[in-house]
Amino acid sequence: MTRRDLLRLAAALPAGATFARLNALAAPLRNKVKITAIKAMALQNIAGNCLIKIETDAGVTGYGEAGSTGPMARARIETMKAHLIGRDPLAIEVHFHNLTSLMHTYMAHIPTISGIDIALWDLAGKLLNCRACELLGGPFRDAIPMYSHGIGVKMLDPGSCREWAARIKAAPEGFTAFKNGIDSIIGVPPARYAATLDSSQLRLIARAYRNCREAVGEEIDVAVHCHNEFDTPSAIAVAKAVEPMNPLFLEDALNVPFSEGWAALKRSTRIPILTGEKLELVRGFRPFLDNQAADIVHPDLAFAGGFTGTKKIADYAALTRTPVALHNVGSIVLCYANAHFGASIQNFYRSESALGRPNRHVEKMVASNAPVVQKSQLKVPEGPGLGLDFDWDYIKANLAPGESFWS
Repeated sequence: MTRRDLLRLAAALPAGATFARLNALAAPLRNKVKITAIKAMALQNIAGNCLIKIETDAGVTGYGEAGSTGPMARARIETMKAHLIGRDPLAIEVHFHNLTSLMHTYMAHIPTISGIDIALWDLAGKLLNCRACELLGGPFRDAIPMYSHGIGVKMLDPGSCREWAARIKAAPEGFTAFKNGIDSIIGVPPARYAATLDSSQLRLIARAYRNCREAVGEEIDVAVHCHNEFDTPSAIAVAKAVEPMNPLFLEDALNVPFSEGWAALKRSTRIPILTGEKLELVRGFRPFLDNQAADIVHPDLAFAGGFTGTKKIADYAALTRTPVALHNVGSIVLCYANAHFGASIQNFYRSESALGRPNRHVEKMVASNAPVVQKSQLKVPEGPGLGLDFDWDYIKANLAPGESFWS
């Protein structure tokens, strides 16, 4: 069969079958390429994540991003090498099952497996000369909607809010949605539990988000960004306090795992409830979906299971018509992975974005094929796999402390 015949066959297969296109295109190369090495390397200022590199005897390399530090990922990779070295990199479904089913002597570490899975899909795209979004069953869209962050705004200061509004409206990316953190308003560091909120704190929260809404107007969406720090009464009270501002969503108001508190919060408010950035695989999201406790699920590709695991989450969410957003504060690898994944599923909502920051840290990680964001939409990159062309000099200059270049 010619490659054109294979592409025609793949295009005719159901988009919902995650591996259908990959398997059809990969048939001529089955067991002809072998994995020779798996490496991890951490960079500065990518939320503690690390990059994953998979090398093959064909001289083709795939890159992913794991939600773990460099030392942690390297230690976990040692426990997985027997399942991967010398194996066919195109057998992604087999690798995912084997790795995520590990229980002895260590339980499977899903964040590291996530980075490996993304790298395998990038590698598959390069071997088959196909974009990752096409191998995954898409594209449903050529660009994905994104949201950014309210950085540098003092929400209790109306003047600061107006300055922030002017700044974001003039930015070239044209972001139309932002999430603004709640912690600084009440004096709680991110990721710390807060005591039950009192009336004075709730008044501050209401005033802060009202200031934001008045500054940006109705054309910019503002979401309420929590870090899983509140108890159930406080989360419900926060929703009540900010509801007049008409938030885009309320994120992570309660502790990470599912509890009846999430269902109580959902019943108490008309604000869309979003959660999931630290949940893993379908098992983490299923109780939220089965109990209708979240309006939008929010996995992170580097934590939830990579492309393969998150595609299973998206398929399960589609059964209840639940949209899927993507958490993303990592490197250019995770950014491009989000673009491809967002293009590959029907029920995609938005991706978080670390693009457009003043230092352009993420954008500087590539030498060419740079990310293009216009009117809050990130264009899906061209080129095989993820479409990455690293600026290795910039990467080397931004290694995390104690890291060496792909050692």
